[in-house]
Amino acid sequence: MEELEKESSRTEAHMASLKKRQANLSTTAERMEQQVRERFEAMRVALEKEQKAVLDSLEQEHRENSSKLTRLLHDWNQHLKLVRKHIGTVRTLQERGSEGQLKQVSPDDFSCRKKQDAAELNIRLNDEKFQKLMKILGKISKDLQVQLQKKNSTEVMIDRTASHKHIRVTSNGRGFYIWPADDSSSPSHPLQFDQTCCALGSPAISSGQSYWEVNVHCCPSWAVGVAYGSLSRKGQDKRTKLGRNRISWCLEFRDERLSAWHNDRHLVLPTKTAPDKVGVFVNYHKGRIAFYDADTMRMLLDFSTSCTTVFERAHHQFTEPMFPAFRFFKARERHAVPDHMEICELGIERIVLQ
Repeated sequence: MEELEKESSRTEAHMASLKKRQANLSTTAERMEQQVRERFEAMRVALEKEQKAVLDSLEQEHRENSSKLTRLLHDWNQHLKLVRKHIGTVRTLQERGSEGQLKQVSPDDFSCRKKQDAAELNIRLNDEKFQKLMKILGKISKDLQVQLQKKNSTEVMIDRTASHKHIRVTSNGRGFYIWPADDSSSPSHPLQFDQTCCALGSPAISSGQSYWEVNVHCCPSWAVGVAYGSLSRKGQDKRTKLGRNRISWCLEFRDERLSAWHNDRHLVLPTKTAPDKVGVFVNYHKGRIAFYDADTMRMLLDFSTSCTTVFERAHHQFTEPMFPAFRFFKARERHAVPDHMEICELGIERIVLQ
């Protein structure tokens, strides 16, 4: 009985601790949400302030030019009245048959030709200034989209134990390259790819949103994507290759063609040049995988909205942890610099200072 009472007390204490943690969790979440709202509100206020300043400037320019045109119209209207007055005078003399009086009238008496002032042509809105403004706003908008996308940046490292033995990883864990020299002394690992030249990264993705970038500039052919941890590592059949099965998705550049692969189906993308950097975005709960040209943040493909006739299904419900995945194809022969890729560093300091 005493032991049961002790267990009851321990259970109650643990439950009280869990309830306290739950309350603290709710408080922390509310505080975070409020801070996010305040930051976005500050951004909104700043944008609205700038918008008002720009619109006020445009309106002021419009008023000034409109006022100038109003004065010009008044001057030309006065001139028109004078011309019509002269026309009336001449017609009256003609109707009276006063040819003699007409001959006595000097041309200077009706010399009222008004010349157009060259300054009139300058009364216009400053289109050059406007186009410059639009370019600046476009760049700000694009940069904002880039930074908002990168807010979900994940620090990806290459898992040496899940890489082909010919793939060498740099000391910082982000750079990796293919070195096809025979190296039988390299330690093997049961999770290594033994034939397909693939590598997996960490950490595993099992919730939330993640984003990372890969520099592929120094690799003539490559595949970048994500895969379940259950991707086969042994052999060289489709089960080991990115995009050739139902548990991996990738963007691939090979034979001068950029294409997206999943479930052994592919879609050739309408571009003839490969991006220098590939951005990969995963929303685990929404089953979304998207690839970007990381330099411009132009979306290359979004698997959540892809054509179902190509990939059978547009929406995926992920059922396992996913890993960043990479593949090298046949290495260039007798090339001084090996084919290599590198995970880009997207720390908050770099993002803010860009």
